[in-house]
Order: sequence, then C-alpha cells, then structure tokens
Amino acid sequence: MFSYPPVGFHFLVTFELFPQTPNDFRFQEVSGLEMTMETESIIEGGQNRFTWELPVRSRYGDLVLKRGMFVGSGILMWCKNAFENFAFEPVNILIALLNDQHVPIQAWYVVNAIPKKWAVSAFDAERSTVVVESITLSYQYFNIVAVDSLPSATGNIGGSISL
Repeated sequence: MFSYPPVGFHFLVTFELFPQTPNDFRFQEVSGLEMTMETESIIEGGQNRFTWELPVRSRYGDLVLKRGMFVGSGILMWCKNAFENFAFEPVNILIALLNDQHVPIQAWYVVNAIPKKWAVSAFDAERSTVVVESITLSYQYFNIVAVDSLPSATGNIGGSISL
C-alpha cells in the first residue's frame, strides 16, 4: 500500500470560544503555523575562524485565517470586542487536517491566541466575488497533537485525539 502526503484543502478550525455559530468552523485558508529557533552568536575565544550559534528560544509566526465574511459571527464579535473595547480574551484553537473520511490525521493546538488584525477584501462592482475576511492572530505557541487515525480491529476508523 502506498502512503501519499495529505491534501491541504480538507481541514477544520475550532475555537474554544462561546457563543459560536455553525459558520465559525468554516475557513477557506489557514497559514502561519510556523516556528523558528532564535539563536545567539557567541564568538569563540582564541579561535577567530567561527562563531557558535546557540539556541535561545522558539518563535511562532502569526496565524492568518481567511474565510467568506459571515454577519453575526462569534469570532467576529470576539475580534470586535478586542479592538473596540480593548478587552483581549485569549482563546485556544484546534486546527485539524482531515482525511477523506473526515477523520483527523494531524492536528495543531494553538495556545492563547488574540486578534492582531482584521481585514475585509475590497468591494469591486466590476467583479462578482465573495467578500473575504482575514483574521490575523498572535499566539504564544502551538503543540502538534498526537492523532490516532489507524483502522481498529473491527474495521472502523479511529479518530481519537490526545493532547
């Protein structure tokens, strides 16, 4: 049996935020799941040919979520409360990549996300396109979640997620 890389168009985004509407789980694009190791340069004493690059801390990029704009969205109300009232309520987000049976095969648990930017696409009378809202989130870190998606002995597909 061949194992192919998963496709990137079948995923689910779940906010630990209440209240939510059914449309709050629908996103067109997720980007920014990245981590970089910051390093510090230390010059070798007595040896001028090189420097040591020592790891200092992990740095996580901004998470960008895009979707068609929904009026009355719980996520939009959460962003609006942060920007207008300066009331930031960090939330955790689970992003799961799904297989063809809608079972998670890989997941990322984003911790303490807050809205950093909200934008809406241009309105253009010459084009018939959907209005897309873009939400940029800052967060502390993410964990890659262990997902058990192997078939069980009874032939059913498992789908348990453990943090």
